Amino acid sequence: MLKSSARALCVALLLAAPALWAKPKTVSLAELNPTEEQAQAATWVMRYLTRLHYASRPLDDQLSGEILDGYLDALDSEKLFFLASDIESFARFRTTLDESIERERLDPAFEIYKVYLQRVRERTEYSRSLLEGSFDFSVDESYDYDREEASWPTTRAEVDELWRKRVKSDYLRLLLAERPADKIVSILDERYADFLVRVEQLDREDVFQTFLNAYAEAIEPHTNYLAPRASEAFAINMRLSLEGIGAVLQRDGEYTVVRSVVKGGPADLDGRIKPGDRILGVAQDKDAGYTDVVGWRLEDVVEMIRGSKGTKVRLDVLPAKVGSDGESIDVVIVRDKVKLEEQAARKRLVEVDSGKADGGKRRIGVIELPAFYLDFAARGRGDSDYRSSTRDVKKLLNELVADKVDGIVIDLRNNGGGSLTEATELTGLFIDQGPVVQVRDGRGRVQVEADVAPGLIYEGPLAVLVNRASASASEIFAAAIQDYGRGLIIGDTTFGKGTVQQLVDLDFVNNYDKPTLGQLKMTVAQFFRIDGGSTQHRGVEPDIAFPALYSPEDYGESTYENALPWTQIGAASFEPVGDYQGLVPLLETRHQRRVADNAEYKLLLEDIADLKKARNETSVSLNLAKRQAERKADEARVAARNKAREAILGAVAERNAAKLDDGLLPSERDDDLAAAEEEERKDDERPDVLLSEAAQILGDAIDLNLQQRAMAQLEESPREGS
Repeated sequence: MLKSSARALCVALLLAAPALWAKPKTVSLAELNPTEEQAQAATWVMRYLTRLHYASRPLDDQLSGEILDGYLDALDSEKLFFLASDIESFARFRTTLDESIERERLDPAFEIYKVYLQRVRERTEYSRSLLEGSFDFSVDESYDYDREEASWPTTRAEVDELWRKRVKSDYLRLLLAERPADKIVSILDERYADFLVRVEQLDREDVFQTFLNAYAEAIEPHTNYLAPRASEAFAINMRLSLEGIGAVLQRDGEYTVVRSVVKGGPADLDGRIKPGDRILGVAQDKDAGYTDVVGWRLEDVVEMIRGSKGTKVRLDVLPAKVGSDGESIDVVIVRDKVKLEEQAARKRLVEVDSGKADGGKRRIGVIELPAFYLDFAARGRGDSDYRSSTRDVKKLLNELVADKVDGIVIDLRNNGGGSLTEATELTGLFIDQGPVVQVRDGRGRVQVEADVAPGLIYEGPLAVLVNRASASASEIFAAAIQDYGRGLIIGDTTFGKGTVQQLVDLDFVNNYDKPTLGQLKMTVAQFFRIDGGSTQHRGVEPDIAFPALYSPEDYGESTYENALPWTQIGAASFEPVGDYQGLVPLLETRHQRRVADNAEYKLLLEDIADLKKARNETSVSLNLAKRQAERKADEARVAARNKAREAILGAVAERNAAKLDDGLLPSERDDDLAAAEEEERKDDERPDVLLSEAAQILGDAIDLNLQQRAMAQLEESPREGS
């Protein structure tokens, strides 16, 4: 599994577009040197990690070696760039990186990166040169694309052979998609050229962040350093708002392209900016002319466009409908606060069969919660309308209660967590009062986080839908609901992240007015369920299990080598408010009987089986005849699967269908098509078989509870003649 730091610098061959008229803005070698501020930031990170981290470790020779290994993995996790001789030359840093950090000398990190940059340039040049020749696809050979456990290539001939097969594989994918040879060459040449540009645009902040993350993650996997740019992105994600124009941007070759426009934001209200439009230049209202941003890195363009509410920004926009030599338009937009509603809680209604005598339906309300967000700054200022997940869910709950729903499902699938406070307060919407989670700090002191507000918002039937990607705060909430017996937990065993992080603002510590040193997200505690058990490693096990997309060996806390172990403490004092466990065997029986006859569910199982099979494969044949036979079999399988879906879903089938590999990266697809797919994704109302089944299980629980109550009342009623 790639770590978060790997995502920062280990740039995959992503995003490509036609070669354009402007020279990309890249970073020179002279600019790739550490600053005094970065050395200072590293010192502060060292102080916190050695003294205040939950699993603090001394910065010694052993940790120095682990930092080096983590840094090399972040740069070249697939072992495609560095040679074994490079790794040998870096061995002199194995026991000295600790001293480098202590003495505020970060040159070794940048020296290693410069070698990496050199190797990227060499590999890019070689890859592009291969396109000038031809490939023999009759040879029976394969490309091993999973190289995380491989050895470093020892010779230039060995690394050349790796890249020959990699380029040949890329070429074959496009060939199987029936693209002409000249087009294939053009696509791949632009792809590899763009990859180099992206690496050459990484600056000293990127390098430093990656190195310091190698240090932080050597301590514990959820400890991270956030450079100033990353700090701002993290804050935006937590508060679900920013000040800007309300457009989601992406890099497409040399262009910055509008991927989508945020509904209700300034760009949307202006009406002139559309998905697929290209931004050629940016100017502030006071500027005389535009700054040409073609070829710039995305982060720099975004930084120029963002700004304070009420200020103006000018954009030179090339509409999606015109070619690169078409006429651009001048757009002036007043910046405003933009709410990122896609990340916010939202609701829907699902109708399910019931045990009613009249054969009627039960109406189940669903609240999807993508994250546990909280605008810390607004809350700290005392703003009465600050944004939080609990506030949003409370509003939706009141609306669903007013709609007289029979039960509610809280959908936490793919919710990676967020604010611990929010997890506690959200639980309080469903219980009267009581403990929610126990938190143990590095000194062994245990504090109970509790819902202290009397009363609750919703006391009706409840289920929580989770999967393997439900983590941290999601696990706190699900565990509390399960321990109280307040609702059913349905889905897959959760991620298993049972640790608490605290954000340390290094600029605040040093009284800096401007973002300079960044922030440290540091593990400071471990949380425990109110029954005393930890979710660390083990996660929250569902009452009713759904098919798992990932095994614990593939995804989750258990995949981290240095994750904290599972442990337990004493239980908190609490009283369960319900008990669904007596119903679980009956619910499981009904569930299995229902899905056994559910054609859509069977198709899902087939899809999961295909995904697991693909995930277990680590190589691909480079023989054209073999790949054509495989593709033919895939075409037959997809066609049969789509026909089955069409019979079940009707008009929705085409959107819900699996698609064959087209050999392209996302940004290489037609802008208009990409924009249309983005809008379709937003408006997607395709059936969700797992959500529907979760709602049905909750409906079964409601019916069984009603039956039990009726039987109890019958047994308690006075008999005739008594």
